[in-house]
Amino acid sequence: MIKDLSHGLRVVPSRDERTRQEFVASLRLHILADMAASMRARYEQRVLPRFQQEHGRSPADGDEVHDAMQDERYFRFYSSIRYNAQEMVFRSVIPVVDRNLEDLNNRARARPGTVVLNPGLTVPKNVTSIDVHLSPGSYHSEYQPDDVSPGAIYDNSINVFAFNQMGRDIDDIGHSFANYVRLAFPDFRPKAILDAGCTVGHNTLPWAHTFPDAEVTGIDVSAGLLRYAAARASAFGTPVRFMQMNATQLDFPDASFDLVFSSMFLHELPLKDIRAFFREAHRVLKPGGLFLNMELPPNNKMQAYDRFYLDWDSYYNNEPWYKLFRDQDFPKLCAAAGFPADKFVEAVVPRYTYTPEAEFAARIASGARFDDRTGRLGEEIEWYAFGAWKQKP
Repeated sequence: MIKDLSHGLRVVPSRDERTRQEFVASLRLHILADMAASMRARYEQRVLPRFQQEHGRSPADGDEVHDAMQDERYFRFYSSIRYNAQEMVFRSVIPVVDRNLEDLNNRARARPGTVVLNPGLTVPKNVTSIDVHLSPGSYHSEYQPDDVSPGAIYDNSINVFAFNQMGRDIDDIGHSFANYVRLAFPDFRPKAILDAGCTVGHNTLPWAHTFPDAEVTGIDVSAGLLRYAAARASAFGTPVRFMQMNATQLDFPDASFDLVFSSMFLHELPLKDIRAFFREAHRVLKPGGLFLNMELPPNNKMQAYDRFYLDWDSYYNNEPWYKLFRDQDFPKLCAAAGFPADKFVEAVVPRYTYTPEAEFAARIASGARFDDRTGRLGEEIEWYAFGAWKQKP
């Protein structure tokens, strides 16, 4: 099920390590496909009728579904298995990275890429105060000089976590939205692109592939992620610049970029930081530039059960700001940062690297459609993004 990463920083697990990772990936697929379907059936057959009889109506939102599901034994079983499977992802990956770490660090030093680190940067508390995604040490902890282990752990754990549903090198999100921009806005050809919260650059590099004339920059707060990201880009032969920087305080002049992008970043931020990042994105965009964020879909576009299902991570996966973000009105977030209300953009697209181009283009032309596949990891996932254009003079 798991395909080896294709770049020069990949680590090769032993037979036993590979078997363990394959088991965890298969277990996660079973949980998110078969068990999730069984849980929904129990909701519709047992929990929903009971709620309707008691209240004379259906649940109004995901919170009411979540409260109603607390007494359902299968939900507690599902949550326990899913939580443990999340921890098992890291237990199956970290020993492989540890065993290969000296070699990994040497390989990264041999092809450092373009990376500018800021030793004086304070890593924010939303990263340091919790083990994000239940990853031990979160994604910033370093254990030796020039450490790339945070990046290696992220890269390889996502490969297991996503059971081969995010592209060969977990880069389908980047390919999907770079090509969405290419096809949806054929007259827009960005020359300067910023990827905020880029982690290991997996969704940064596709922008350089799709727009080869553009200067592409990825930023993150973790030095360990960025060392790995730069070496990874170098291994692919892709010219991308990486910089250690907090997206809430961008160290770029006004009107520096044609496009500011983020992927799966906003739900990791407190709301005040989201608002600060939006203001900064507006500031550094050129007039007529595009702000685009791949994210989980907003709760106000989803049915009550789907809201509950997608918000599971906020309660049980060490992502405390996840639900608060999804409860926001996305057009209002953009407008509050200075983007015109009539320039709001949103899209729901299939996975580009799994979809024929003609079909992908047809879906873009049909507009955003929300259903239970939107933002939900599985074999038929569709990605969601929103943002806005900066007003021209």
